[in-house]
Amino acid sequence: MRSILPGAMLGLLGGGQLGRMFAMAAHQMGYQVTVLDSDPDSPAGRIADQFICAEYTDRAALQRLGKQCAAITTEFENIPAAALAQLSEFCIVSPDAKSVSIAQNRISEKQFLQANNFSIASFAIIEQAGQFRNFTNSIAGLFPGILKVSQFGYDGKGQKHVNNEAELSTAFVEMKSVPCVLEKKVPLKCEVSVVLTRGGDGKMVCFPVVENQHMNGVLDISIVPARVSAETAKQALEIAGNVADTLNYRGVLCVEFFLLEDGQLVINEIAPRPHNSGHFSIDACITSQFEQQVRALCELPLGNTALHKPSVMVNLLGDLWQNGEPDWLLVLQQPSTKLHLYGKRAARPGRKMGHFTVLGETADQALTKALHIKRVIESN
Repeated sequence: MRSILPGAMLGLLGGGQLGRMFAMAAHQMGYQVTVLDSDPDSPAGRIADQFICAEYTDRAALQRLGKQCAAITTEFENIPAAALAQLSEFCIVSPDAKSVSIAQNRISEKQFLQANNFSIASFAIIEQAGQFRNFTNSIAGLFPGILKVSQFGYDGKGQKHVNNEAELSTAFVEMKSVPCVLEKKVPLKCEVSVVLTRGGDGKMVCFPVVENQHMNGVLDISIVPARVSAETAKQALEIAGNVADTLNYRGVLCVEFFLLEDGQLVINEIAPRPHNSGHFSIDACITSQFEQQVRALCELPLGNTALHKPSVMVNLLGDLWQNGEPDWLLVLQQPSTKLHLYGKRAARPGRKMGHFTVLGETADQALTKALHIKRVIESN
């Protein structure tokens, strides 16, 4: 396939912060961007060259987007696969409908991973009250567990911890009795992720393995490189690459892992897009995950992902705005710290409003400084 060169119009489904950062990377490389999103004041839509305010199911809007773009990508996985399939009639779409349809549904995702012999936590599919389809263990063996909605769950939403069948039944009803996955809790040492890019020619480049810490189900801190053994890091990169190859994936993909106390890696989930844990790459790598997204979409050679320096990324949630706009000088006065705000108008508790990244000589040094800055802005 021919490369799509700067000056071309690229399409983006989704107007959030991931789309905004994709548009910024595309603009820096000389491309134009059209964003389609239902929010007339979306962060990505406000900086796009053209903006189509419409639902992802609007066939006329999708046709307009498809006709004016050389290639189209997405910023999150909850785009209807049918919309991606329609757009593929007009131009390159990356990732494709098949990959997204697997990753956007926890049931499909678990079945795909299990069918291809990837290591995952024991689970059961819960489709009706009091009933389940068992794959690996009796349901009693899945407690304590986490009940997760099969679609549209993110940042800890759509999840409930359950310890027995009575709690499971109650939680299922509270989740409106939609299809869910019951997943056994595992003895966790830490969580890590691998963000990679795979081109249409099958060539692949990975970013360094990331160590992630969550708070209330939302990513709080990412540490790069992950403080794990070289063997664990190598294994994580190999498994993530195998997932991308098995999916025949094209674009940026994140594979999230649980690292168990016994050293085993099990896949938590896959995200067919740039990922929050990959934001460090904007400041800490030769090529960011968003530039890689542009490169893969446009059939360009993939960039070098080497790390300039170890780094720590800290998410900034809407809770910080409870007493007004935070004092950003507390971040900006740090010479090795980079601030990124997403341009969202309304700050709500738990909403991702931005992040900052601290670079250091070692991961532990960067973490110490990042935690200090975090404490200062939270107490101010």
